[in-house]
Amino acid sequence: MDAKLQLSASKVIPIAFPKGREKFCEVCQQAAYLQCTKCKVTFYCHADHQQTDWVAIHGRICQLLVPIRTSALALQQSSHVENQIKKAELIEICRLVAQGKLLEGKHQEALLAAQFCLRCSIDFHGPCTVQLVPAYLLLAEANMGLDDLALVAEHLSLAEWVVLKNPECGLSVRHRLHRSLGRLHTATGNLEEALFHFSNDIYLASEEYGLDSTVLCGGYFLMANVFVKQGKIPVVHSLYSEISNTWHSHLTKLLETHMQSIPNPANFSASPIDHAQQTELDKMLRAILEFEQNDCRKDSAQIALVAHCLAMLWFIGGDSLKAGGFASTALQASQLIPEHDLTEPIQGLLQLVQNQQTDAQPGSH
Repeated sequence: MDAKLQLSASKVIPIAFPKGREKFCEVCQQAAYLQCTKCKVTFYCHADHQQTDWVAIHGRICQLLVPIRTSALALQQSSHVENQIKKAELIEICRLVAQGKLLEGKHQEALLAAQFCLRCSIDFHGPCTVQLVPAYLLLAEANMGLDDLALVAEHLSLAEWVVLKNPECGLSVRHRLHRSLGRLHTATGNLEEALFHFSNDIYLASEEYGLDSTVLCGGYFLMANVFVKQGKIPVVHSLYSEISNTWHSHLTKLLETHMQSIPNPANFSASPIDHAQQTELDKMLRAILEFEQNDCRKDSAQIALVAHCLAMLWFIGGDSLKAGGFASTALQASQLIPEHDLTEPIQGLLQLVQNQQTDAQPGSH
């Protein structure tokens, strides 16, 4: 549904508020004169902000806001628990929407979703609580995409302060904070400080998830980007190798599970990797593949490994054309190495791709 169609589902109408009961715009917090006709509890200063908010987040949460923002319901004791559940649900939806928008490169829409996530989190958890950190990190990433480094620094400073005030803060939150700080310092050219934070990110993530977790790969990749800037290419190759081996092992297991589920429709899942993760992983692996292909030493084993990862990723994701292209690249590289151990698995994947393409042809059954 495009923005125009979405907008038609929730119009705004001019409204005059009694003195002392003025409303404020959901987007800019200025005086509001328009009301959403669907939920009747959300207000805007003009239609442009309503349209922007609808596309960014309001279209997903419009009706959830009704019981939360309707004072009559909120005052009922019987509704309190239900409202608390709805508030928690609201925060999670906003967080997921903001993350999805970021991966799609829609930073302005992600910003609105993250701002609402923060407001809901403060209302639900209170100020200065560790539960606010995910929203601060989302806001920082959205502003990073909008090239507003001053706001990135402001949000990360607030997140740091909250973490310092809450020593019981979990490893997961702390590793994500260090990752965001590393990205900020990379953007400002403070590369040594960036490496310090990425090192902390990787250490904390390994403590939380284990050394073989794919969560660490994001930190390795960002650290490798810093070493590229510093011209430390052998270190880059080492980090890229760690990423490729970790994801190859993980994708191999996912592919096996995926193939086992196909004969049994009751257990079949279209893809065990969600769209957001697939988008992020595809971008990272493509960057590594391009780097290895352009490198003067042309490590065929590494090229085969990364291309095989991409082929498995897209086969699991249901795109046989991309899977076949990357599998062919992987096979060509592996065949340059006598008796390479990936040649047979790559050939097997190519056969699966060909079978899938044959089955998809009209009249194949």
